[in-house]
Amino acid sequence: ERVKCMLYYIFYLVHVRHVVLVLSGKGGVGKSTITTELALALRQAGKRVGILDVDLCGPSIPRMLSVGRPDVHQCDSGWVPVYTDAQKSLALMSIGFLLEDPDEAIVWRGPKKTALIGQFVSDVAWGELDVLLVDTPPGTSDEHLAVLENLKKHRVDGAVLVTTPQAVSTGDVRREITFCNKTGVRILGIIENMRMQQYILEGGWGRAGQTDRISIFR
Repeated sequence: ERVKCMLYYIFYLVHVRHVVLVLSGKGGVGKSTITTELALALRQAGKRVGILDVDLCGPSIPRMLSVGRPDVHQCDSGWVPVYTDAQKSLALMSIGFLLEDPDEAIVWRGPKKTALIGQFVSDVAWGELDVLLVDTPPGTSDEHLAVLENLKKHRVDGAVLVTTPQAVSTGDVRREITFCNKTGVRILGIIENMRMQQYILEGGWGRAGQTDRISIFR
């Protein structure tokens, strides 16, 4: 296993071409879903993609991609990511792979979260990737600052912000825009997820259900 690691994995983020954060000020807007869809779309376009799941208290990426609890191996270059396919075109790293019980709660203070995120950023042997997507928890606090602090030596291309149409959600995403402005993160676009289309029924208004279309505003 060690020889295999030395031959096939390259240390740190040296060969990662682009890093994109997926952010939102509010939970439940579909960040993990959007991250998964972006990754699958990029892979379909022939790109080698990685997903770093730093939502430590609610890791959803393993379930989104139907990945069980594989053993996470270590080599001289660090942790070996989990691959979803034999071609190794989609690589994952999540705390969900490290938990014995998937329903176990992570009850950690900020410094312990920051330390693990530092390991995820600097100690995973991603190899050659076209894009690394970073799925983040809601908010603008420890986890987000830890990611940016650990990525200082590597260029972050920008962030995709996710919201839903409700006023509460758009209000929170405005705070996320402020966070990006304060930390110097370029906003690549805002995705409005879960928009409901209305239609007229005989006798009143109805809802057509969630649309497949997402609106991206640059």
